[in-house]
Amino acid sequence: MTDIKSMNLDELKEYMVSIGEKPFRAKQLYEWMHVHLAASYDEMTNLSKGLREKLEQEAPLVVLTQEDLQISRIDGTRKYLFALPDGNMVESVLMRYEHGNSVCISSQVGCRMGCRFCASTLDGLVRGLEPSEMLDQIYRIQSDIGERVSNVVVMGTGEPMDNYDHLIRFIHMLTDENGLNISQRNLTVSTCGLVPKIYDLAKEDLSITLAISLHASSQEKRQQLMPIANSYDIHEVVKAAADYVKSTGRRVTFEYSLVSGVNDSEEDASQLARLIGDILCHVNLIPVNPIKERDYVQSSHEAVLSFQKKLEKYGINVTIRRELGRDIDGACGQLRRRHMRG
Repeated sequence: MTDIKSMNLDELKEYMVSIGEKPFRAKQLYEWMHVHLAASYDEMTNLSKGLREKLEQEAPLVVLTQEDLQISRIDGTRKYLFALPDGNMVESVLMRYEHGNSVCISSQVGCRMGCRFCASTLDGLVRGLEPSEMLDQIYRIQSDIGERVSNVVVMGTGEPMDNYDHLIRFIHMLTDENGLNISQRNLTVSTCGLVPKIYDLAKEDLSITLAISLHASSQEKRQQLMPIANSYDIHEVVKAAADYVKSTGRRVTFEYSLVSGVNDSEEDASQLARLIGDILCHVNLIPVNPIKERDYVQSSHEAVLSFQKKLEKYGINVTIRRELGRDIDGACGQLRRRHMRG
């Protein structure tokens, strides 16, 4: 089947001509899908019935179905479980901030990276998402709340860089002036550190924010937490981050999940400061989400504050991530996993 929602405008024009239609129909179709966020061809009233029927037959519209929704009573965070056209499921989260609505989307069904503190990876990787499936998580949420989404983070289930080509196409389509036209500066992509892909991304001429999940201050500790460290040494990851800053002029974010007694000591903070101190960066400290399949415990509030102060003493810009949606299945992979278990 043809996935027209993953096509850019030029490709859509070619496709329309190939099925015997006028090229201008492509612009109408593109607007329906990416501006009006139509959930079916029936909504596309300025297209002839014949064309809509033809498209329904040859290029069924990729639209995700909302299977579940959890809303936090604490802060209004909304966690969605969406069914993909093939029946697989992914999660997306809407977080409301003073600066606007932020959506965290998934890039894969499952994940093969195996990070020890993450629920997304427990059942391995099923497949990467199509650009249309990544886009439609945002479209369905925006349609559901009736408000504009202004920020997007590709930080849900999956390793975005493990689905690289689809990720790059998604970025171009999301930030395209003919579509939702979200600013590239309001888009963050997270990676656990696929070094060659970080170098590739630096050459794409994008102005997105790159977030690197570091979670340790030494190679030895990173290996305990993240199997990817067996492929790429922590110093290689940091070197790639420095190259990204140099190539793009954009500050990188280092994500650091604090696990009690594992990576939250003052010595860890000093070591981290020495490791990344020369890079234009920002450290985002994350109190780890407890998941029942793992025995990691969240660092105490005092330990988190102490870690922050130590980094600041070394002149590193650092924030503690505000914990949203703690009364719902907030951590990546938890809601999907619960549904899979029935």
